[in-house]
Amino acid sequence: MLMSEKQEMAMGASYDPQVVSQMGIYDDQKLQDFINLKGKKMGRISHRPGLDYKFRIVDSPVVNAFAVPGGYVYFTRGIMAHFNNEAEFAGVLGHEIGHVTARHSAKQYSTQVLAQLGFMVGMVASKEFRQYSDLASAGMQLMFLKFSRGNESQSDKLGVQYSTAIGYDAHQMANFFHTIERIQVKAGVSVPTMLSTHPDPGDRYNRVHQLATKEQEKKGATNLKVNRNSYLRMIDGIIYGEDPKQGYVENGTFYHPELKFQFPVPNGWQVMNSPSQVQMAPKDGKALIVMTLAGEKTLQEANRAAVQADNLQVISSRELSVNGNRAMETTADLNEKVRLVMYLIQYNGNIYKFSGLAGTPDFNAYKNYFTSTFKKFKSLNDPGKINRLPERIKIKEVKRTASLSDALRSYNMPSDRLEELAILNGMELKDKVKQGSLIKIIKKE
Repeated sequence: MLMSEKQEMAMGASYDPQVVSQMGIYDDQKLQDFINLKGKKMGRISHRPGLDYKFRIVDSPVVNAFAVPGGYVYFTRGIMAHFNNEAEFAGVLGHEIGHVTARHSAKQYSTQVLAQLGFMVGMVASKEFRQYSDLASAGMQLMFLKFSRGNESQSDKLGVQYSTAIGYDAHQMANFFHTIERIQVKAGVSVPTMLSTHPDPGDRYNRVHQLATKEQEKKGATNLKVNRNSYLRMIDGIIYGEDPKQGYVENGTFYHPELKFQFPVPNGWQVMNSPSQVQMAPKDGKALIVMTLAGEKTLQEANRAAVQADNLQVISSRELSVNGNRAMETTADLNEKVRLVMYLIQYNGNIYKFSGLAGTPDFNAYKNYFTSTFKKFKSLNDPGKINRLPERIKIKEVKRTASLSDALRSYNMPSDRLEELAILNGMELKDKVKQGSLIKIIKKE
């Protein structure tokens, strides 16, 4: 049974703080004003014009956009960096508002189809892992949002309709799906985007182009906007990739410049960092490390709270020292299928909580990965690591008509990042770019 609109609004209002806590808000008022302006305008011409839509740019490098019930729509700074014009943005905006107006997220909730906010790609298929309170409390259990192929097709159609209605060329929406496909291929994995439920992004690219042509003919729409240059100038300076001050990985080590600690990442494991926690997992998702802050004042209080929060069945517990810092190690069963080892480490006035989880049959195989990571937690004092600057997108004029590859090289972009930059620019390296046209480069500053 579908929830009422009042319930839907209440749910969105309750989930919004969790999203903000988990991902953080990206501090750029002009970009925030832009998505508010376009979002409110599109909301007014949508099938649910009475909703009080809320739009946010969250501080994540992941290329993603999503909506939760009640009209809350989120764009990551990662996706804002990858758009190359306003029309691409408008198409994705319409797609997400389409999920809201068609009440897909509310329907998903009603049928208890849940997925994870913030879980890294391909990770943690086990339902038992999701019971761990550090994941749930950080907003991980948001009903996020494995839409069916039919839902996605309906939202694509609404995205075309809505973006056309506010004057944008919806063909650009199809072009952006091609960018997403290239990101997926380059990453070697599926990224958590609108494409995640579609087995054939190429087919979607063609279908959205067809929808755009039909909608424009139906409306007699001409002089539709793309607004490439104005969009590019607006995102000039946006942070690209990880923001070092929030923590970053380099050569197999995670560094946190502001909190001044470091620890190793198991070889080949993926890392997802957010304001509230760090997750690490092997690509097969059979194990998980979660690092977060404990709110208690003493190790004993923190250990007691952790055991109570998840009703852990403690197997062993002991005090120890980790690189001169007082610590506690506890091994326990989360449930019949999952075992964990937890380290609580007191450092610089905080208690850091590391938890390593694996299926009970696999636990011994992963325990050394867990404990070798936890035992190597230590202070960070290297000024070169502490003062690391983020990469930012800089908008530059092409100096002379040439291939995109040559234009990027003229700004000293390294050869091993040219394909990444081509994707970022929504072009191929062989594409011709005219003198005076704008392109994105990457610079640390």
